[in-house]
Amino acid sequence: MSFIENLTPQSHIADLGCGTGGQTLVLGQHTPGHITGLELSSDFVEIFNRNAAQLSLQDNVKGMTGSMDNLPFKKASLDLIWSEGAIYNIGFERSLKEWREYLKKGGYVAVTDAIWFTDERPAEIHDFWMLHYPQIDTIPAKVAQMQQAGYIPVATFILPENCWTENYFIPATVVQEQILAKYPGNKGVEEFVVAQRREASLYNQYKEFYGYVFYIGKKREGMNN
Repeated sequence: MSFIENLTPQSHIADLGCGTGGQTLVLGQHTPGHITGLELSSDFVEIFNRNAAQLSLQDNVKGMTGSMDNLPFKKASLDLIWSEGAIYNIGFERSLKEWREYLKKGGYVAVTDAIWFTDERPAEIHDFWMLHYPQIDTIPAKVAQMQQAGYIPVATFILPENCWTENYFIPATVVQEQILAKYPGNKGVEEFVVAQRREASLYNQYKEFYGYVFYIGKKREGMNN
């Protein structure tokens, strides 16, 4: 947030693909303005709004059901578009181009996306990501896409390893055991858990080749839209 300027209590912020709102609530605790969390799952939105109320943030932080590729906001109405771990759903380049028109003059985007740390990598991890997210690319390539979409790149930084381990893979292990116990013999559940555990194993083996990066950009003026 230190890279984003000029937010006030009147600012309007959208967190797209917010899930149950873990990061949205952190934003609400540290950021002035009104925040709308947009999420496709109505069940997640219900949890989101319940958690916001428990933190007494319901006046400024609200969740609503909606899709990242059909935003329910007015054009040029947002001061900041935030999206963590969700932009892959419709793609980095497409998202930045489409979301730009919803930003006010001088508005910001702050998004995370998976990236390669190197120009070359072992075939096993390359093939895995090409199957699941073929738009993964290097930091310079993503920054170039941000510029071409009409933004001034403000900052990029790699998320630390513990975001994957302590905050993702380790908690996921607990949930995996719970759903295996809840649905014994369910082939779909078993296949899902196998896939999740393979992802964790691949990260431990190849984490020097890829990770997640935060990209922050400011809307550039002087373009047609």
